[in-house]
Amino acid sequence: MKKKLLLALALAPLFSALLSAQLVYVGTYTEPQSNSKGIYAYRFDNKTGKMAPLGLVAEGPNPTFLAVHPNGKFLYAINEIDEYKGKKSGAVTAYSIDKATGKLTQLNQVSSGAAGPCHIVIDATGKAALVANYSGGAFASLPVMADGKLGEPASVIQLEGSGPNKARQAAPHAHSVVLTKNNKFVFGGDLGTDRVMSYRLDPATAKIAPNNPAFGMVKPGSGPRHLAFSPDQKHAWVLSEMASTITTFDFDANTGTLKDVDVISTLPSDFKGQSTTAEIEVDAKGQHVYASNRGHDSIAVFDVDSKTGKLKFVQAVTTSGSIPRAFVLDPSGNFILAGNQKTNNISVLRIDKATGKLTPLGDRIELGAPVTFAFVK
Repeated sequence: MKKKLLLALALAPLFSALLSAQLVYVGTYTEPQSNSKGIYAYRFDNKTGKMAPLGLVAEGPNPTFLAVHPNGKFLYAINEIDEYKGKKSGAVTAYSIDKATGKLTQLNQVSSGAAGPCHIVIDATGKAALVANYSGGAFASLPVMADGKLGEPASVIQLEGSGPNKARQAAPHAHSVVLTKNNKFVFGGDLGTDRVMSYRLDPATAKIAPNNPAFGMVKPGSGPRHLAFSPDQKHAWVLSEMASTITTFDFDANTGTLKDVDVISTLPSDFKGQSTTAEIEVDAKGQHVYASNRGHDSIAVFDVDSKTGKLKFVQAVTTSGSIPRAFVLDPSGNFILAGNQKTNNISVLRIDKATGKLTPLGDRIELGAPVTFAFVK
C-alpha cells in the first residue's frame, strides 16, 4: 500500500501536466517569405502558458483559418487561394485528428464556393461548415458527412453592392462567419458594403438562406470584419477593420435582429499612426471584450456594461510583434494566444480574470506568418 501511495505521489505532477496540456493547432500563410508550410501543432499548458511544439502536422497552401468539429475528431482549414482546379475559387480541406501525436490526415478537399476564403466555422450539430469568401464576395455552406469529409457547397450566396471607400469597398468582401448559440442564425461581416449579413441555417441540408431582416449596418466606410456575441446572446459586438471601432448592437436571438446602440474606438486616444483591426473575442462570462490592432500592434481590452452591452476602454497591450492578425482565449480563460503575422511569432498574454487586464509573458514562439488558433476539446 505504501509503495502504491509513493508511486501515486510521484506520478501526480505528470498527470497534472497532462491534464493542463491541451492540443492546439495554428494556421499560417505559406507565402515564400514566411517559411511556413501549412498547419502546426502545439501542446499548450493552461497553468503556465507554455507552448510545446509538435511541428508541422499538415502541408497545404495558406491554411489560415481553422475550425474543429464538435466531436473533436476532425479539423477543417480554408485554403486562402483564388484559383482551385482551374476555377475562381478557394478550397476547404478536411482532416482527421490524431490526439496522441497531433498529426492530421487529410480526408478530402472541396471548393469553398468562391475565391479567397478567409474564415470558417462548424455548426453545433457538426453537419454544416460555413465559409466567408473575401475576394469572391460570397458566403457558402458545405455539408459535413458522418466520416468527417466535406461535400460540395450546398449554398453559395453572392453579395452585391459597394461602400464609400473606393479603394477598399469597390465590391463586397465577406470577412467572417459566426453562429448564434441556438444554431439558427449565421452572421457575417461584409467589409465592402458595411453590412452585417444575417442568414438562417438548416443543419439537415447544410443550406443557408437570407434572414428577414437580411442585415444590420455599421457607419459607412467602417468596413465590418469580425463579430462576437455575448454569452447571454443579448448583445453583439462588430469589429470594423477600416475605422478601428467596435459597434455594440442589441440582439434578438429569436428573430436574428441587430440594433446598433454605441460605437467605440479600439485605439488609445493619444495614438496618431495608421492602424486597422483584425480579431474580436469575448470572455466566457461576457465581462470583457478583446480586439486586436494591426499597426498599433496591440490587443485592446474593454469592460462590458452588463445591462446595455456598451464597452469601456481599459487598456491596449503590446502583442510583442507586428500585425496581430488573430488571437484566441484558451479554453481555461487564463491566457490569450496572439499570432503576429509580420514578425513571424506567437505571443502569450496572461489574463487577470477579475479585471480582464493582460500581461505579456515575454516568451517569443517563432513561427512563420501565424494567423489563427484552434483548440481541440
